[in-house]
Amino acid sequence: MKFGIIGAGRIGKIHGGNVAARKDCVVAFVADADAGAATSLAQSTGARVGTVEQIFAASEVDAVAICSPTDTHADLIERAARARKAIFCEKPIDLSADRVRKCLDVVEAAGATLMIGFNRRFDHNFASLQARMADGLIGELEMVSITSRDPGPPPISYIARSGGLFRDMMIHDFDMARFLLGEEPVAISAMGSALVDKAIGEAGDVDTAVVIMETKSGKVAQISNSRRAAYGYDQRIEAHGSKGMIRADNIRETSVEFAGAQGFVTDKALDFFLERYASAYRDELAAFVSAVTKGEKPRPDGEDGFQAIRLADAAYLSWKTKKRVAID
Repeated sequence: MKFGIIGAGRIGKIHGGNVAARKDCVVAFVADADAGAATSLAQSTGARVGTVEQIFAASEVDAVAICSPTDTHADLIERAARARKAIFCEKPIDLSADRVRKCLDVVEAAGATLMIGFNRRFDHNFASLQARMADGLIGELEMVSITSRDPGPPPISYIARSGGLFRDMMIHDFDMARFLLGEEPVAISAMGSALVDKAIGEAGDVDTAVVIMETKSGKVAQISNSRRAAYGYDQRIEAHGSKGMIRADNIRETSVEFAGAQGFVTDKALDFFLERYASAYRDELAAFVSAVTKGEKPRPDGEDGFQAIRLADAAYLSWKTKKRVAID
């Protein structure tokens, strides 16, 4: 399968490198507004530097990986769909739910294959947790708790373009909650504040937030986000059911544990998402390639992307109005 990589930044390097490392895939083109970044990634993957137009026009390109800034995603997805390319796109599709829906209408009309990069579904630990839940290990699910905390906040320049914590950071957790709950949330309550960096609050965003969601059957999901964690990249899930509880803990720098008179001591959690989810990105790509090769519908798909941004919008509204928000 021959890929065109659109966007040669941090995430583009991850996906480009993973494509090039596969025996059944080739990076044919790399496109980026930054010529230096495009050249660097092209050289490391054995690809040619090209334009977006070249990638869509090239008959030998089977698939595109869209790794460019969020505000370009929907347009590029539509163009790729019309060019009859299989599409992998990083989250989110767009910061507007209406724009996402219009984009998905184009994808459907073109009969295109679209997968959205909610990579945490492919984390070995989280995937195993979900599979055991589905097998009935904890009985009927009652409550899910998801913790996601970054080691430190991003630059303010990033905050202004990201869409805010609910649409940028917590959107991963909204998708994970849906993945685990097995049914759609019908109401959401959100609280948040700027405790890590006052400049984030001045920019109209939060860096510390908690969301509670409930489904029609009464299941509850709680999400905790923070832009600061002194002990590393904090990624945990706990699910409670009628027969017990199951959890997936942090991955640490080593599994070494010291026990002494003062108690038990372990190493810090891995530093950031590039290390924490390295294997998940590879497995995510494998799922995309498999789906395209077999002519199957990949998951998470565009509808998953749409539902996640709807939840993010509802959470933002709940935070602003300080009210519980019903989700149609």
